Amino acid sequence: MLFRKKSDQKKNDGRVRYIDLARYPPENSPEDQKMVKVAEIYTYEDLLEASRFVYNGNILMVDVSGVTDDVSSRRIMEKCASIGKEINGDVAKVSKNMIMITPNGIKIDREKYRGSMSLV
Repeated sequence: MLFRKKSDQKKNDGRVRYIDLARYPPENSPEDQKMVKVAEIYTYEDLLEASRFVYNGNILMVDVSGVTDDVSSRRIMEKCASIGKEINGDVAKVSKNMIMITPNGIKIDREKYRGSMSLV
């Protein structure tokens, strides 16, 4: 037990006894931790495999630079959009070859931050 009554914290000699928190690991499991994953997609089937990651509540960055066929590229982008709708998340093209898919509760800001030379 991490929290004790004040009377339980004192030793017989009157000094305060401290609890070593390093002995008590956090209670959240690895399943509770959200991650960002980058997936290099070459085929439509690759996207289907990688999409499981998003359905588990994580963020997926889809790199479509390896897709050479325009029809496949369009099909992959449409599937990314449908995945976003299915999970009630957000989908945005963040660069020429990167698409980000986020789960419900995480929105993508479409306005790019541009640094200024006057900022130090």
